Amino acid sequence: MSLNPRNSNSNKKKDGGFLARRAKTRTKSGKLSEEELLQKDVVTADDILQLERITENYLCPVDANIYDIDFTRFKLRDIDTATTLFEVAKPPPSESDESMDDIDEDELDPNAGRFVRYQFTPQFLKLKTVGATVEFTVGEKPVSKFRMIERHFFNDKMLKCFDFEFGFCIPNSKNTVEHIYDFPQLSPQEMQEMIDSPYETRSDSFYFVDDKLIMHNKADYAYNGGQVL
Repeated sequence: MSLNPRNSNSNKKKDGGFLARRAKTRTKSGKLSEEELLQKDVVTADDILQLERITENYLCPVDANIYDIDFTRFKLRDIDTATTLFEVAKPPPSESDESMDDIDEDELDPNAGRFVRYQFTPQFLKLKTVGATVEFTVGEKPVSKFRMIERHFFNDKMLKCFDFEFGFCIPNSKNTVEHIYDFPQLSPQEMQEMIDSPYETRSDSFYFVDDKLIMHNKADYAYNGGQVL
């Protein structure tokens, strides 16, 4: 989406015009709102850090990933015990995938693959430090200043904001990196509220190349796994 340039003088109407409408989309603290970011041609890391709540929409289209970055494996481990908590790998292309070319594009969800749902046991909330290993491939373009900002919320409260640098990735490469997450310390009451509210804990993962948003993924979480309901 693009924001058409506007002449500042032409918008000074008695009713406020565009300026008034724009002001209404800002949060009470004066920070940027999701509505404003949806109108921007380029969303930067500083823009994202001004958001005060989880997003309801994706802030960039799928085709913004012009670098063909593809995440192929993900593993979570407890640093203190070296226990693997979760691991998933993307299967290699198959003949069934090739047959997808015959399907009408209108029938496909453009955001498929951008959302993940996790279910963990209540013990997960007691962890202190977790290592997240990601494996990803890069297309024909070099990737510089590859950065991820991941923000976790429970209801409207931000639990933690993680900010990681991947650095430079050469073209046509496979890369593996582990990021260390120091989990927020939660009170027993907060833990119980999160256990009792499955999938109300949500996250936005924003990926930038040269400070331009090129990927936006979402996830939600439940912590009631293994319980008898």
